[in-house]
Amino acid sequence: MTDPLAQPYQRIVEDVRDQIRLGRLRPDDKLPSTRELAAHYGLAAGTVQRALTELRTAGLIYSHQGKGSFVRQVPDDDLRAPSELQQLRETVADLTARLERVERVLFQNA
Repeated sequence: MTDPLAQPYQRIVEDVRDQIRLGRLRPDDKLPSTRELAAHYGLAAGTVQRALTELRTAGLIYSHQGKGSFVRQVPDDDLRAPSELQQLRETVADLTARLERVERVLFQNA
């Protein structure tokens, strides 16, 4: 299940990862096109491209120019959710950005 607080591209990555783990997407299955994924998730094509890049980097998919992206054969261990450390890093980065915005507002009104 995807995290509703995750970045949009991360939601796509988690969704595809879940579909692979659950067997809905199998090795060598073709993923929908970038345009189709963008329409399905209601996101920009660039956001979908970022998700596909993350999936390729994670070794979950491979792509062929002009043919599309396909599911790789991956060991079950590679389908685990992101590590707790990575999640912690993302949370700290998000909190830091929020704190900086609050400080800007406070110092502008002081």
